[in-house]
Amino acid sequence: MAGRKRKGAVAFEVAANSADVPPVVQFPAMCALLDSEICRGILESLPAGLCVVDLQKKIVLWSDGAERITGHLRYEVIGHSCVAEALLHCDQPGCEFCNEECPLARAMKTSQPCEAIGFLHHKAGHEIPVRVRSVPVHNAHGSIVGAVEVFEEQQPAAIPDHREDSLNLPGCVDEVTGVASQVMMRSHLRETLATFSEVQVPFGILFFRLQGLENFRARFGMPAASSLLRVVAHTLEGALWRTDFVGRWSDDQFLVILNGCREEALHSVRERMRRMLANDGIEWWGERRSLPVSIGQATAEAGDTVESLITRAQRSLGAASAWLAQAAGAAGEGSSSPSGDSSNGPSSGRSGSSRS
Repeated sequence: MAGRKRKGAVAFEVAANSADVPPVVQFPAMCALLDSEICRGILESLPAGLCVVDLQKKIVLWSDGAERITGHLRYEVIGHSCVAEALLHCDQPGCEFCNEECPLARAMKTSQPCEAIGFLHHKAGHEIPVRVRSVPVHNAHGSIVGAVEVFEEQQPAAIPDHREDSLNLPGCVDEVTGVASQVMMRSHLRETLATFSEVQVPFGILFFRLQGLENFRARFGMPAASSLLRVVAHTLEGALWRTDFVGRWSDDQFLVILNGCREEALHSVRERMRRMLANDGIEWWGERRSLPVSIGQATAEAGDTVESLITRAQRSLGAASAWLAQAAGAAGEGSSSPSGDSSNGPSSGRSGSSRS
């Protein structure tokens, strides 16, 4: 056996008898894998979201996973700034991803890996909750030449969800958006109130109204209005826990039920959703179209009925809508908050493990 040589195994046999042979001779297959084009192809084919940027934050590599998660195709983003065009991170005021302390900027500034949880803006218009990890990229001399970012969708906990079975029943799903109908949401409210009465599990509700939807539909047509409604529904679904519920309450309103959410936490949850919805919109006839969203809220109280809870939340929604309309009228294009929320409460969302 020692005298036999198999075709293609020469380098291996020589290496076995000589410790002085360079690694590139020992493993020619590995050398081929180090080719820059092959490495680039490997990175681009990764199912995970992966993006490489230069020092100006211009995108130089975009993986298949990044296309799938964001909806932006490779040819649409290569050479573009991830910040200037909001290709990676939402661009709302106060967003932890859209300033000089974003994960990519921190990685290049500190030369250290960093991690964050936030939202990416999907091409379709909605927001996607993601976990982001960024690391700096160095050249052969040790200088930082860019950064690589890996992002993955934040999926809800993999627990059984029997609601999907009930949503298959006739009349339980809104045909336009695919979320629960008003009939289904009333049923959820009754069940959640019953639990609150028996074991005092707190919960709150949020109403969302698309301001001017009727005029929007008249101007751009039914398909545009339906598309915008679906974008809003998708964003709301992505922001919720598995124990929460979202449904379409009326033509221009959505209802969200937040289980385990106390009154002191409800405002911060609402503010996070406001920031997400403020970036929602659709591309229609070559231009971006969107509508402001007003938000009303209420938390369950002792002795509440479905109607009394809804009445308080609708009263809050009415005040927010009126404030938004007044602010828009006074400021022309408006300097008001897109949600119609005139309060100055905390802007953080439910970033921790508890809403209590």
